[in-house]
Amino acid sequence: MRRLIIQIGFFLLQNPFLRNFFSGRIYQGELKRFCTPGLNCYSCPAAAFSCPIGAAQMFFAGARQTISLYVVGFLISVGVVFGKFICGYVCPFGLLQDLIYRIPTPKIITPLRFLKYVKYVVLALFVVVLPLTVRRGLTGLGLPWFCAYVCPSGTVFAALPLLAANDFLRDQIGVQFFLKITIAVVLLILSAFVLRVFCRVLCPLGAIYGWFNRIAVLRMRCDKEKCTACGQCKNACHIKIEPIKNDPECFRCGNCIKACGEKALKIRNCPEIT
Repeated sequence: MRRLIIQIGFFLLQNPFLRNFFSGRIYQGELKRFCTPGLNCYSCPAAAFSCPIGAAQMFFAGARQTISLYVVGFLISVGVVFGKFICGYVCPFGLLQDLIYRIPTPKIITPLRFLKYVKYVVLALFVVVLPLTVRRGLTGLGLPWFCAYVCPSGTVFAALPLLAANDFLRDQIGVQFFLKITIAVVLLILSAFVLRVFCRVLCPLGAIYGWFNRIAVLRMRCDKEKCTACGQCKNACHIKIEPIKNDPECFRCGNCIKACGEKALKIRNCPEIT
């Protein structure tokens, strides 16, 4: 419950302009110059900040020439300090998936052995290669492919509220929107059965932060003097990884910490977070 409260708090910090959900307007003030660490869509009416994945795509698409070092530096800095702690506590779409997973349905506890590598393909192809190489004739600019064709966070928190509040936008609905809404609906349905299915299979931001899990300041620590190798931490993990190895898939949900009867596990510098 404590983690859920923290997630809701971060959602409100990133999306303080809640009234915009009803007006159909997008905040475009000075704060949008800065990125938030989570996958929080620029076009979400309530969003105060930009999405780092969206900003990266705009650079590769040629629309922005001054943000490359900022975005790269931002992602590295956040990754080095937090790793996938961001995914577990800050990301709005992670919060939505966690809420749906609470629905009482049969749970599929699986490591998603090969599917977990798809997000690295999504990162390379939709965030870098396609925006960089596929250009539109009149402008010579690329498209933010992940945002335009995949991102379910943008669909749920941006496209749907904007469509609900704007007659003009509803008249422009086409095949692209139906593709995105299908992806979002499928992922949200699966989220009731499989923990964080989008994060584990498709999220390019999670792919980046996962690289830093083993070296992040806030990483999992095991007190070997207390550990009895009972295996309860792994049994409590809904994605079937070994928490003490700081696996790139671990998003610091804290289930393993609560399951450890010897109190041998903690997140370094943050022992009370769960």
